[in-house]
Amino acid sequence: MPLTNGAEPFTAQGDRLGVLVLHGFRGSPVSVRGWAQHLAASGHTVAAPRLPGHGTRWQDLNRTTWRDWYTEAARNLEWLAGRSDTVVVMGLSNGATLGLRLAQQRRDVAGLVCVNPQVHSERPERHLLGALARVVPGVPADVNDIKKPGMDEGAYDRLPLRAARSLTSLWAVVKSDIHKVSAPLLVIRSADDHVVEPSNSMWLMANVASRDVRELVLEDSFHVATLDNDAELVYDASMRFAEEVAQA
Repeated sequence: MPLTNGAEPFTAQGDRLGVLVLHGFRGSPVSVRGWAQHLAASGHTVAAPRLPGHGTRWQDLNRTTWRDWYTEAARNLEWLAGRSDTVVVMGLSNGATLGLRLAQQRRDVAGLVCVNPQVHSERPERHLLGALARVVPGVPADVNDIKKPGMDEGAYDRLPLRAARSLTSLWAVVKSDIHKVSAPLLVIRSADDHVVEPSNSMWLMANVASRDVRELVLEDSFHVATLDNDAELVYDASMRFAEEVAQA
């Protein structure tokens, strides 16, 4: 199946600091490519994979589950671990959620950067997801929650319901094991996010076992902050954090 423009995975060989950069649900490497390239331009070893079912057609995402996305993320983490002394995982939205799961399962995650992470939803329609998924494959969905004009995250404009139901299973697993997250954590959240409620970041910071928990609030970006007005702030803050983790 042909990829949408810019959905190709990104890798770069650099120094002994490895960074895994994960895009979100329905998205693709389009939303994190600039982030990954910034890290690579600073000399670090970087992998930004295309998660299974993403970057092609929304129907393809319904043929996958969160375990498929996790497997690809873990495969790229292995690649980085073989080339690095320190690996930091960074993710946008549900890419951050996958990063949390990696940190729960693997000791080689030295640090985490979560940009507008999601572990639950407060939307009333969440209760209808299971029933709807048995009837229709997908429904229309918003894209490009970006304050900066003219930006396109390259996401599906339909919500694949079977995949979305699997995503909620990922949330449940991550929340049940949140005490296993002990790596240093930087949470970057937008003050105005129309996709993920602020309670997600609040819950995460309150429940991880990490002793080093930091928060950065973005005042000029919506959900897809890696493509928004504060993108450079996200890039620089996450890189400084990763370099501090590597030096610790």
